[in-house]
Amino acid sequence: MFNRSELSYLVQGYRFEGDSRTIDAHVKNLRKKLEREGHHPSYIVTRVGRGYQFGAVLDEE
Repeated sequence: MFNRSELSYLVQGYRFEGDSRTIDAHVKNLRKKLEREGHHPSYIVTRVGRGYQFGAVLDEE
């Protein structure tokens, strides 16, 4: 599981000082390309208050 700042650092290689919603836009675009059903994601799942989880979700914590 990764939060926005961790994803930004991993992708860009430095601490990004801009809009943190940029990561959300990229995740949205990835979902469009990967997911079969946009309203029921199975590959990239948002965990409210925690971050994004990649892969099939086995538990609904």
